[in-house]
Amino acid sequence: MTTYIMLVNWTEQGVKNVRESPARLDAAKKALSEMGGAFKAFYLTMGECDMVAIAEAPDDAVAARFALELGMAGNVRTRTLKAFPEEAYREIIKSLG
Repeated sequence: MTTYIMLVNWTEQGVKNVRESPARLDAAKKALSEMGGAFKAFYLTMGECDMVAIAEAPDDAVAARFALELGMAGNVRTRTLKAFPEEAYREIIKSLG
């Protein structure tokens, strides 16, 4: 599985209904699970991003579909980063010659 780091910010609609956010997180976890992925960690954050999620998905298409479905609901906007684990990082650097 591929790891993705999702930087998440509430929209005006999302923060207006912030009390519903835990239920929306539960629904998002279920939706990703049904796509074959999983949340590995979730954090409420301070600073540029309101939340950060570490998730796994079978491939980039699933991760993109998940991010688009979150955006379509109108409560959050996401920026998704594909993450390479340390072993892959070392192999990539080693391949530079």
